Amino acid sequence: MDRQSETRETVSRRLILNPTSGGGAHVERVRRLADDHGFPVVKTERAGHGTDLAEQAAEDGVDLLAVCGGDGTLHEVVQGLVAADALDAVTLCVVPAGTENFFAGDLGIQSVEDGFEVADRGETRRLDLGVAGDEPFVLSAIAGLPADASAAATHERKNSLGPVAFVVAGIEEALEFDGLRVEIDAVTPEDERREWSGEAAAVLVGNARKFAEEGGQADAEDGLLEVTIVERLPARDALVEYVEQRAFQWETPHVTELHARRLDFESLDGEPVTFSLDGEIREFERVTLSTRPGALRVKVGEDYDPDP
Repeated sequence: MDRQSETRETVSRRLILNPTSGGGAHVERVRRLADDHGFPVVKTERAGHGTDLAEQAAEDGVDLLAVCGGDGTLHEVVQGLVAADALDAVTLCVVPAGTENFFAGDLGIQSVEDGFEVADRGETRRLDLGVAGDEPFVLSAIAGLPADASAAATHERKNSLGPVAFVVAGIEEALEFDGLRVEIDAVTPEDERREWSGEAAAVLVGNARKFAEEGGQADAEDGLLEVTIVERLPARDALVEYVEQRAFQWETPHVTELHARRLDFESLDGEPVTFSLDGEIREFERVTLSTRPGALRVKVGEDYDPDP
């Protein structure tokens, strides 16, 4: 039977619910909708629990696994499916309930209700999966000032301030940020090598997200990483170049963009660098980033753009 024509009766369903994402106001509504749509609910109880619950779902033969939380919860669940070698067996559905829900928006899912409707009727697409070292990521791997700001935006601060927490943390971190001395060796789609070495304010590596030009959704089905390297500059100069790059799509001398099949990153200071993988904080002194093309089975909404 084609998976697109499967019914609730022939598909094993489960929903992993993070009850603290986005302040937790969604829990009762999600439980009611999950019951209406035939999704038994299991709750995360601690950091990293989503990974364990995803592994258990794969072991139990779940076909359709919904994830209700933010991008960090999704990150944990994908880690579990990778650990269980279950990416080909399990289709993911995203029910957005986090402080920021970038991936859900990219999939054309704007609300909790949308998430359940897409789970029932959405098309299944095969999306690329990013990998940093041996850890998967769906959206992006970010080093530099944005990663430091993400690390400073604590769970409690996000629950109290919402998206403003990232702005507040960013201002605080910018006052103390010293830049990154890094070396980057990338392999382009044409299998050519491009090297960059210097002091960066940020290294932004997107799988389903891009950061330059218009920003937002990237092509998550092309097998490539969207890479933007922003050199460290005085704040005023950086602001001018950012406006030129984003608003006018002008080429700017201190912002480097490229597409890469693989990216080798090394800190020249001999110290680990803070990365944000889908909002989850990690540290690497050296790391290789790449993609697993078409590895992730995901339900998408009608507004999903496969070639943004």
